[in-house]
Amino acid sequence: MTASKVTIRQLEAFLTLAEVGHFRRAALRMGISQPTLTSQIAALERGLKVRLFERSPAGTLVSVKGRDLIQDARRVVEAHRALLDRASSSPEGPAGTYRLGITPTLGPYLLPHILPDLHRRYAGLKLFVREDAPRDLEHDLLAGAHDLALTPTPLEATGQLSVVPLFREPLLLVTSADHRLAHQRRVLPEDLAGEPVLTLQEHHHFHRQVEQLCHRLGARLLRDYEGTSLDTLRHMVVMGMGVAFLPALYVESEIHQPDVLHVTQIHGERIERIHALVWRNSVPHPELFRQLSADIRDTVRTRLAGLVETVDDGA
Repeated sequence: MTASKVTIRQLEAFLTLAEVGHFRRAALRMGISQPTLTSQIAALERGLKVRLFERSPAGTLVSVKGRDLIQDARRVVEAHRALLDRASSSPEGPAGTYRLGITPTLGPYLLPHILPDLHRRYAGLKLFVREDAPRDLEHDLLAGAHDLALTPTPLEATGQLSVVPLFREPLLLVTSADHRLAHQRRVLPEDLAGEPVLTLQEHHHFHRQVEQLCHRLGARLLRDYEGTSLDTLRHMVVMGMGVAFLPALYVESEIHQPDVLHVTQIHGERIERIHALVWRNSVPHPELFRQLSADIRDTVRTRLAGLVETVDDGA
């Protein structure tokens, strides 16, 4: 076998295994059997005459030469996907399947509003959606596991990514209905001094934002009771364990019991997060992603007016 017979599927197997570091998990992600994945990697190594991986008890590690080839392999796979998308385009617009990463604190509360409109506009466009924390989304986007991501800003690897801001989402103060702040006509920043505040686990971008907010307001972050989801935070607030700052889209979707939970804003404070659509700078044809950004922004402006505020590309 020669390098000229290397296949796109083999390169996809190489990139997936390089990211996951485990044959079984890589095979599951690709939807193939482990022997098939092993065969593809072996064929690719024969074709390139290069040992791409080191097998050890600790797992499957990318070899030094394999690391040198990752970026080239990713460019080939992305160019191939762009070719197929252009060839399969129709009068109805772009076609093809794209992998969208989104945070669990946003996905369930935004996607029901935007996906129906996108499907009506682009009948041939498919989005394979996966949820993860922003830090992992950024890593997986750079590694090629996602084609684009909907995530809060700021991001770390901005030099390698195209970041298009979409909208600002307020963070609302949520207390139990019998909390002392629930009976005030307005809550002032100084009212939060010393107040115990619940938040998500540390690997979430949301955690860092609430941590900075607590430091500024003099509130007390409850590190021993960090939640695993927005729902767990809500339940702990109901039980009087502390107050929480929850995203407006989540509040609109999930909190409908004023006799149990009280929702308010802090007077004089603009507490929000900015969400953006993000993709790699190396994507061969970013025009579709730029158009999707504009489409999502238009839908948000129409359907979620009053809850969030759209922003232009300059944020």
